[in-house]
Amino acid sequence: MLKGVKTRRATLSNTTRGEMAQKGVQLEEKVISCSICLDILKDPVTIPCGHSYCMNCIKSHWDIEDEKKTYSCPQCRQSFTPRPVLVKNTMLADLVEELKKTGLQAAPADLCYAGPEDVACDVCTGRKRKAHNSCLVCLASYCEKHLQPHHDVPPLKKHKLVEPDKNLQENICSRHDEVMKIFCRTDQQIICILCSMDKHKGHDTVSAAAERTERQRELEGSRHNIQQRIQDREEDVKLLQQEVEAINGSADKAVEHSEKIFTQLIRLMKKRRSDVKQQVRSQQETEVSRVKELQEKLEQEITELKRKDAELKKLSHTEDHNQFLHNYPSLSPLSESTHSSSIKIRPLKYFEDVTAAVSEVRDKLQDVLRETWTNISLTVTQVDVLLSNTQPEPETRADFLRYSREITLDPNTAHTELLLSEGNREVTRMSEEQSYSSHPDRFTNKCQVLSRESLTGRCYWEVELRGRVYVSVASKKISRAESVSQFGFNDKSWSLTCDNYSYNVYHNSVKTPVSGPRSSRVGVYLDHRAGILSFYSVSETMTLLHRVQTTFTQPLYAGLYVYSDSTAKFSKVK
Repeated sequence: MLKGVKTRRATLSNTTRGEMAQKGVQLEEKVISCSICLDILKDPVTIPCGHSYCMNCIKSHWDIEDEKKTYSCPQCRQSFTPRPVLVKNTMLADLVEELKKTGLQAAPADLCYAGPEDVACDVCTGRKRKAHNSCLVCLASYCEKHLQPHHDVPPLKKHKLVEPDKNLQENICSRHDEVMKIFCRTDQQIICILCSMDKHKGHDTVSAAAERTERQRELEGSRHNIQQRIQDREEDVKLLQQEVEAINGSADKAVEHSEKIFTQLIRLMKKRRSDVKQQVRSQQETEVSRVKELQEKLEQEITELKRKDAELKKLSHTEDHNQFLHNYPSLSPLSESTHSSSIKIRPLKYFEDVTAAVSEVRDKLQDVLRETWTNISLTVTQVDVLLSNTQPEPETRADFLRYSREITLDPNTAHTELLLSEGNREVTRMSEEQSYSSHPDRFTNKCQVLSRESLTGRCYWEVELRGRVYVSVASKKISRAESVSQFGFNDKSWSLTCDNYSYNVYHNSVKTPVSGPRSSRVGVYLDHRAGILSFYSVSETMTLLHRVQTTFTQPLYAGLYVYSDSTAKFSKVK
């Protein structure tokens, strides 16, 4: 029996090979392809319904169905219970092997059959192959086999072949079932020849090809513009990258050099601290040594005086008059002290003057650092590569309050007739002078005062008014003693005058009347970088009174000029 099977296999092999060689029979790939993996069968098995699969493919498929205890054919959906036992189909396996030997191996199905995302051949029956081209004349898609006439038949050679297109049917008029080859410029749509004589009669129409040619020119122009913009943007990107590298390099150098400078300053401060300490200790040692030396001499003198006093005491107690008179001349005379009259005790200050001198250095250094730090901070914030990147000005009071600053007044700048209170947030004009110490920053000619805080970046603050007040902004370099030092009457300050009757803005002695609702509260908005200074009347709403557009080159300070019986106070806004 085994011999008979081998004989039949050999006969099948010879017959199959002979038929393929002599008649050129070509088997359809689907005969030897697995419908699960779409590849040539590997270890083919045939299930009870007659369909064949790769053994591993059908096993994996049924493994998924194990929970249902019902097993189905992926093609015909016939169900089996229990799970069929799979046995290799040796005849089908031999056929596949013979195909491999003869070189007639079927192409992988996934390379020739159309999937859900592919354009299918319109001519294929049964399982359709992938389209190789679509024909714009036939309005159909063809696989490589069915496309052959378009390469061989002269009339078909003139047809326009394109890449496979799923949307060919969109070229058919839904009303007349005709190919749409005309473009209606009036209605900007593609139509068929019948539409041009019907609904679109009298419209401006051209062939779709002519319209395409014109649109193609426009498209090429658009592409040229886009490519030019791409090139420009790429150059901009390169430029920005260079700017990034330049910014990073400059910042690194600035930090490095600043570190060195501050290190030198710290080293200098440490040296000066060491010098002061050494000088104080040296002077301390010298003075203590002098005092102790004098102290020792005085103690010696005290010892000698005590000894002399003991001798005199003993002699004074001698009862024998003759003996007393005999010994008295032998006593040495008492010498006067050479030290008592030279000792001058100073008030107990000693080295307090040193502390005062060091404190003075500290105060001066703090003032210098405060002013120079403001300049440094302003210089840093003025680094702006993208000058066009300006933020819009706030619109609502809530927007303004995001930039609110708590302002306090600097007593060193206040005129002597101004009284500061409320933690230096309020100023009142007094009839008598206040006891302020002398200071170079103090205004001596006008009753005004500057804030302690310097203002850079974006800032907003509000002032509560009672009486007549100038709400101002000024540079710290404004004059302190001259008549032109008044806010608004020089080129270093801007001032809004507020009284019961009107508003006016002053700058460099130029008066600008402004109108707006009267309010006991004025808001001031400063965008230092953008050069914007705005004054607002604040009540339930904010009303813009005046806006200044300029360029600020120095840090600015809030200022108040106060008339008699008037008060102004910086609000704590939230």
